[in-house]
Amino acid sequence: MARCQAAAPRSMVQTTMVIYEIQSDIEAIEKDAALYDEANFSGRVEAIDYIEFNVIDRIEGLLQLTHPPAELISLELYAKSVKRHLEAIDDALFQRLRADIRAGGCTGAALRDLIDEYVGRGSGSSAEDEIGYDSLDVFINGLLRIQAVPIETKAREPEMVYYQPTPARIIFELVEKARLTREDVFYDLGSGLGHVPIVVNLLSGAPAKGVEYEPVYCDIARVCAAELNLSHVEFINLDARTADYSEGTVFFMYTPFEGGVLQEVLEKLRGESRRRKIRLFTYGPCTPHVSRQRWLTHMGQHRDHIYKLGAFSSL
Repeated sequence: MARCQAAAPRSMVQTTMVIYEIQSDIEAIEKDAALYDEANFSGRVEAIDYIEFNVIDRIEGLLQLTHPPAELISLELYAKSVKRHLEAIDDALFQRLRADIRAGGCTGAALRDLIDEYVGRGSGSSAEDEIGYDSLDVFINGLLRIQAVPIETKAREPEMVYYQPTPARIIFELVEKARLTREDVFYDLGSGLGHVPIVVNLLSGAPAKGVEYEPVYCDIARVCAAELNLSHVEFINLDARTADYSEGTVFFMYTPFEGGVLQEVLEKLRGESRRRKIRLFTYGPCTPHVSRQRWLTHMGQHRDHIYKLGAFSSL
């Protein structure tokens, strides 16, 4: 019985210490002047994530106690208030950038320079041996207002792969390696919510088209492009096996399908390569299959690596 009586005070002391640690963490973030510098985007990403997963989640866990301390509620409100304040800085940044883009500014080199300043692409531009997402993805999602993936409305065939966004660092690497011009026409096969064609167009100025099987994804992508006044970005709601690629010069696939469907699409692109030279970039498990196509030659170092950008040119 004596052991049981001693356990309660120790538990209360531990809880009090945890509450003190949490409050100290929130205050340290709130008082960090660097986080309020608009250009310190990556720092805010880390701070917002810390509040979400190391502070708010921890408080909510403590609130599940049988008799949670009353101060936890006010502490949670405090944490959420600091988080909203930091998020408001990013919201204002993205609103201004979207307005600049709609007016025809902040594209190409200007956008790349701003992202280098605000996010930095040193770690992001070196492809990882896994999918991986970082603050560059957070920046692009915020700029394009990409949030949760909606529920699909159309049944996929067994060889059609469910949507997963292309890491932003891969899109930037693609633009750098492809050296697109305004004479090129870029196609993203399996374009999902549309961020690859939109970012490619913003960075290069090349007309960009997304081919997407799921109608609701296409609708969201079209709204995003329209909000940014991107007249040279188009989204086509079709099965990739039936789309018209007669204008395409550069193509990209982040493994939207596999097996027979993938081979059918590659045969369609092979037909286009008989009329003109085309280039194909890949990411994910489709790359080894593409590398075995005899009508393509590999242009890079990583012929079969599924988590590095594959680069191919027609013979």
